[in-house]
Parts: sequence; C-alpha cells; structure tokens
Amino acid sequence: MAENHHVTVVDFVEQGSSIYIKVEVFDAETDRHFREEVRFLYDLLYGELVHPAKSPLSEPCRMMTVEYLRKHFGR
Repeated sequence: MAENHHVTVVDFVEQGSSIYIKVEVFDAETDRHFREEVRFLYDLLYGELVHPAKSPLSEPCRMMTVEYLRKHFGR
C-alpha cells in the first residue's frame, strides 16, 4: 500500500540550522489525513508525526514520510 500514501509540504521556514515544516500526510493504511509540524535540526528530524513510538501513522507511512522529507530537504 505504500504507493497510496501521500506527503505534501504545505509550508516551511528556515531559521539558522533548523527547518520548520508544515506537512500534510495521507496514510492509506488507516485511511486518515494528518496535518502537523515537524522540524529538522541539522540532520535530525523531530516531531510526533515521525517519532517511532509516538507517531499516529502506520509504520510504512511513517517511514515513507521520513524518507520523503529527508530527500526533499537534502538532509
């Protein structure tokens, strides 16, 4: 189902070594939409949406979201 997950960067702002990102994610496995903020601090990605233990996303969707954001922002 990974091909049905969808990630959209709604907005972002760079401040020093941080990037604050508003993201919309559709999790095809749970059929739910999420709109939250995550943050890069250098190469580390923070936020409940992408946290392995706290994320409301299914694991395949969470991993795809992390991979997408790393590739999109080159981190």
